[in-house]
Amino acid sequence: MRSITAKQIAEAVEGSIIHGAPETEVRNISTDTRSMKPDSLFIPLQGERYDGHRFIQEAAEKGAKVILADREGEYFFPGTVVLRVDNTLAAFHRLAAWYRGLFDVDFVAVTGSTGKTTTKNMIAAVLGKKFSVLKTPGNFNNQIGLPLTIMKLEEGHEVSVVEMGMSGFGEIAGLVDIVRPRVSVITNIGTSHIELLGSRENILKAKMEIFDGMAAKGHGLVNTDDPLLREGIKTLCIPVTTFGTEDCDYKAVDIQTAGENGIAYTLQAEGGHYRIQVPLPGRHNVYNSLAAVAVGRIFGMSYEEIAEGLKGIKEEKMRLNIFTSPEGVKVINDTYNASPDSMKAALEVLNEIAEGRKIAVLGDMLEMGDYTEEGHRLVGAYAARNRVDILVTVGNNSVHIGHGARDEGMKRECIYHFQDKEKAGLMLDRLVQKNDTVLFKGSRGMKMEELAGRIQERS
Repeated sequence: MRSITAKQIAEAVEGSIIHGAPETEVRNISTDTRSMKPDSLFIPLQGERYDGHRFIQEAAEKGAKVILADREGEYFFPGTVVLRVDNTLAAFHRLAAWYRGLFDVDFVAVTGSTGKTTTKNMIAAVLGKKFSVLKTPGNFNNQIGLPLTIMKLEEGHEVSVVEMGMSGFGEIAGLVDIVRPRVSVITNIGTSHIELLGSRENILKAKMEIFDGMAAKGHGLVNTDDPLLREGIKTLCIPVTTFGTEDCDYKAVDIQTAGENGIAYTLQAEGGHYRIQVPLPGRHNVYNSLAAVAVGRIFGMSYEEIAEGLKGIKEEKMRLNIFTSPEGVKVINDTYNASPDSMKAALEVLNEIAEGRKIAVLGDMLEMGDYTEEGHRLVGAYAARNRVDILVTVGNNSVHIGHGARDEGMKRECIYHFQDKEKAGLMLDRLVQKNDTVLFKGSRGMKMEELAGRIQERS
């Protein structure tokens, strides 16, 4: 982060200094005193279950140089500037937008129901072959994480690749106002957050906000194998590049899978044919990599540079991480989150890489609303069609996964359901054996990685 003064911060956030020296400088930013560094700007945020204002004194004691506050209080600390604002989150967004304006950096913004993080990582890996790239760490894709990413910009950065998530209307539009991307990407439209938005059509509407407020020469990039996106882009007034496996600008054909060693396909684009290899398993990564190829070309990279960048990609923690336990059990840990679409993709990977029995351990998919039963049943049917040998479901709603699998022809004696994760773990201790391949997946709140770790740790 570039050093900035309290006076600059006050002007950027439209606040007023109530205590301290305007020339005070900060070199870091923090919303959490537990990880705060000295010489920081501390921004106390408020949520449903927490209020950062409770930690203002602690922040001052730990060396915060500037503190924002949006309420009355006796905030006087020697050597610390206190700055009053109307709302700390809104002020944080204004500061990030101002700070972004200090740099001549092109932004690539990525959203979608599934594949956001992997697509972001692939794009950053490709662009990193030619440019100095800043990318969103992990899944810092929300109203707090994205501004924190922006504040990491430094001299020398040429491109930034950021992920944008949302849970309702207006959230992506607000993030786009901060970033003003040159390229905006939508991976797909699924059912994540359908509880709050009500329909896939509303999810599309919310995701399409990523094309509003772009840079003057903004460029859209979408997966037109998705029928909703194929129709949605017809109303856009910016240049749009398409990718997929059907009629599009960047088309994948002759797709070949190599199990856990990844995928390969022939790319048809711009009148030529190019062989692309991706060291991540799953046919869904064809789409993620096509987006990265298209972004690379928009930024003037050669196909050789792009292909080289994709070869070095690695998946993040708890996202299709594959390992073999000491006793010879292959584990697929894809427990970061879950939706019907990502569940199906993970089941395909299980089917591709397994050599012995295929065991799927699936937890609840949360935030599904009225789609809860249908969504879980669809996953169960897909598990049966992918010839899963043993299905273990954990939680409340996941019982419908078993119902869907049974309706699709899976034998009742091959389906187990537990509301209690510990009981599921005890059963897996007895059930799982050498040469099995076991998939673990569920929504973040289910913490299914605990079961995956149990298999990894036993000997």
